[in-house]
Amino acid sequence: MKEIHRCKWAENVSHVYKLYHDKEWSVEEHNDSKLFEMLILESLQAGLSWQCILNKRESIRKAFANFNANKIANFTEEDINKLMNNAAIIRNKLKIEAVINNSKIFLKIQKEFNSFDNYIWSFTNREIVYEPYYKRTFSTLSETISKDLKKRGMKFVGKVIIYSYLQAIGIINGHGEECYKFEK
Repeated sequence: MKEIHRCKWAENVSHVYKLYHDKEWSVEEHNDSKLFEMLILESLQAGLSWQCILNKRESIRKAFANFNANKIANFTEEDINKLMNNAAIIRNKLKIEAVINNSKIFLKIQKEFNSFDNYIWSFTNREIVYEPYYKRTFSTLSETISKDLKKRGMKFVGKVIIYSYLQAIGIINGHGEECYKFEK
């Protein structure tokens, strides 16, 4: 059986992390629901390890209405209090409030561009950027998108978070040259 070589960050990690690398990370994504899910997860990850987010992903999914932007946009102070008492998720009030706020902005962007997919992929004219993960933690592209999202009112969408988000959704294919998923 041939040995599989992954990106260095995906070696010697949990099975869940390897699956994320193999099945999701840097895979071109166009489904608005999935784009929203990854935006939530990336914003919740700020300052934490991705392993922590992956371990809590199903609890986060359940707590945040299966990543339904319409439902999250209507969360109340009572919902925030429930989330703050949910030990299975990231209990940072600023991040929780940002998820609710960002869902409202996400819905506005969907309406303006007919889909969030149209919006986010317009920054590269629907082209994938090939850039191995070890090159940088942000780029002109992530900085441009971050500024636009902030101008629209989103929170926890800095240039590093957005760079990671772009890798997660495949706009940036970040697989390293050592990886079986590397493409030029």
